Amino acid sequence: MPSNSSAQLVRLGVLGHGVVGSAFVELVTQQSDQILARSGVRLEVTKVCIRDTKKKHSLPKGATLVSDPHALVQSADVDLVVELMGGIEPASQLIFESLGKHKPVVTANKALLASRGPELFAAADAASTDLLFEAAVCGGIPLIRPLRESLRGEPISRVMGIVNGTTNFILTKMSEVGADYADALAEAQKLGFAEADPTADVEGHDAAAKIAIIASIAFGTTVRAEDVFVEGISKISAADIAIARKFGYSVKLLGVAELDASTSMVSVRVHPSLVALNNPLAAVRESFNAVLVDGKASGSLMFYGRGAGGEPTASAVLGDVIDAAINLRKGTHALLGAFTATKLMSMDSVNCEYMIGLEVADKPGVLHAVTGVFARNGVSIRAAEQDGIGADARLVFLTHDANEKAVQSCLSELKSLDAVKHVGALLRVVANS
Repeated sequence: MPSNSSAQLVRLGVLGHGVVGSAFVELVTQQSDQILARSGVRLEVTKVCIRDTKKKHSLPKGATLVSDPHALVQSADVDLVVELMGGIEPASQLIFESLGKHKPVVTANKALLASRGPELFAAADAASTDLLFEAAVCGGIPLIRPLRESLRGEPISRVMGIVNGTTNFILTKMSEVGADYADALAEAQKLGFAEADPTADVEGHDAAAKIAIIASIAFGTTVRAEDVFVEGISKISAADIAIARKFGYSVKLLGVAELDASTSMVSVRVHPSLVALNNPLAAVRESFNAVLVDGKASGSLMFYGRGAGGEPTASAVLGDVIDAAINLRKGTHALLGAFTATKLMSMDSVNCEYMIGLEVADKPGVLHAVTGVFARNGVSIRAAEQDGIGADARLVFLTHDANEKAVQSCLSELKSLDAVKHVGALLRVVANS
């Protein structure tokens, strides 16, 4: 065990002292002796930046509160910067500033990385300084480091997963107790799993930021949040979920990044997805996250755990801080590598199977008219089922592999039929096993 005299001190400046920031500072204090024993590095929080220094905050001995984040970055007694303030600005400027002073940065800021990741990665490598961000994706689940390091030589074909706990909680309640969307959302808000304004979660934007980061690291290509096709879960009904189960599927909001072998293009998307009940993702319940990584040599690997929360996220931040501190004292850093401008596949070019539900008039000739639309658009039907009877009946179709553009054309034509009263949610099959 290293003695205190031989330990290499690394002084930390923490930007932000909210849920994650306060949990991180507390964890550093609690684990100080263990970190020293295992790494030979002694971590010390010297400065914490908050907006209002008059508010009472519990800090470790020797740490001081500051209100100017630039002063923290420039401080001579800060060796490593931990960015937990969130948002694009001034976080982006502060990270560039830290890297410019050759101070490693650890961040949990998914919105920033999904927006300006390529520029930040390039700045870190140019400065030969660490920029680590395990906590930006899936909270406490180790995923970014395995993609960056353990699987660096692995030919990855696909990464897909449940990367938003709020939507998974809502879909779990709709699936297991038959709750409608509004009631499941209200319960999620009551329990603290959903914000008062849940838009970023339920409309898929949070997941889009995360899958953009994942795709960038997995495929070494430049992917930003605005490049991701996004659909949320607000149009999904308990009836959609129930009929999906009859066909052998669970409904999950998935982030999907996959390499098309024939074109070498990468497809990156977020949408409600049908997952076969025997697929491990189907068993992921409530607010838990899980990500499957498919590789040619490794096969399928699954990463599972709590994807959010102060303590799990703080744990991931601390793991990065320890790595960055060790590298700093050794005079080295973790390379992010070059990111290519690989052309991304448009959603129109994606092929998969689909489930389509239609509310139709109860009269002769309806089925013939509907199936004619599928045939004219080149969409082949694999299975069909009538859900309900009489005026409340609806037709549910499961297609063979079909092209997204053709399916969207099919939906437009179906909406124009007099016999079709309503076209329900479009659900894409992502995992048949």
